[in-house]
Amino acid sequence: MSLTIEKQIELLLTGHPLEIDDMHETIHAAQNEIGETGVSSTYIPICQKTVTYIVAAVIINNQGEILMMQEAKSTCNGKWYLPAGRVEPNENLIDAIKREVLEETGLILQPDTLILIECATGSWFRFVFTGKIIGGKLKTLEEANKESLQACWISNINDLTLRSHDIVSLIERGKIYMNKDVSKHPNLMPISTPLNKLLLRLIITSKKRATNKLHILVSNAMPSHLPICEINPNRNLLSTLHNFMKELFGNGVAQHKPHGVLSLEFSGGQGGDGLCLTLLVSFKLPVENVPANEKFIWYELPENLAMSITHRLPRNMTVPLSVIR
Repeated sequence: MSLTIEKQIELLLTGHPLEIDDMHETIHAAQNEIGETGVSSTYIPICQKTVTYIVAAVIINNQGEILMMQEAKSTCNGKWYLPAGRVEPNENLIDAIKREVLEETGLILQPDTLILIECATGSWFRFVFTGKIIGGKLKTLEEANKESLQACWISNINDLTLRSHDIVSLIERGKIYMNKDVSKHPNLMPISTPLNKLLLRLIITSKKRATNKLHILVSNAMPSHLPICEINPNRNLLSTLHNFMKELFGNGVAQHKPHGVLSLEFSGGQGGDGLCLTLLVSFKLPVENVPANEKFIWYELPENLAMSITHRLPRNMTVPLSVIR
């Protein structure tokens, strides 16, 4: 049975998967409606072959210290980095980050939430978690192995020789998230869903001038669904988003703001190695000034869902999606 738009939004906002039958219908309908997405029909995401998934952990203790590990690899021996590594085939993201933290630091992580998702091309993704240490023993030099030399709680990473400075922005993101004076998004964990494509789903909002009611864009065909397209694995994700918005609203698409990720569905080997990112996008212009193509319509949300979506529009209320150019 197909889900109503209201039910789809509720599930996405509360961290539950959409029903698989609905997902398949939606993908099929989306590819037919949107047409040429620039994605080769032969492309299949295969973990560690045609798509790379990385996990990393920013763990900050009550003293404000950051959990760091010292590299054992010959290419960066002795340098420091966050606990991080590649997701293995058939592994889900939660198991992957727990494994990496345990192997590299000796500590047991209870992941609480994603705090950042990064992508370079559409086939390289890094998922950054934070959480609590609930057990284990901090790895010492005497326990050095091929995974790492040791792990330490560090108060100032400037005191270390880093493997790469790309983690500085990840640590800053972690500090912002841990700051009790900053509003923050609800905990967001990956949803386990069988997928064999890389997908981008959009919740696009605008207010109707005549009523001041919040609307979202949905398909005109039944069963109604949110806009969804394949991510081009050879281009950065902003390119996929830009081209998709042009398909939805025409070449002169009005200025809009991508806010961040509301949900992440990840396959982890269940029927494929795909994922689906749900991105929140808003127009400042009213519905009346943002006409969509004939296959999509603006749909007025009931007050409770409108409030839930509006609550997620301010800064820090979604998981940032950082596109590395």
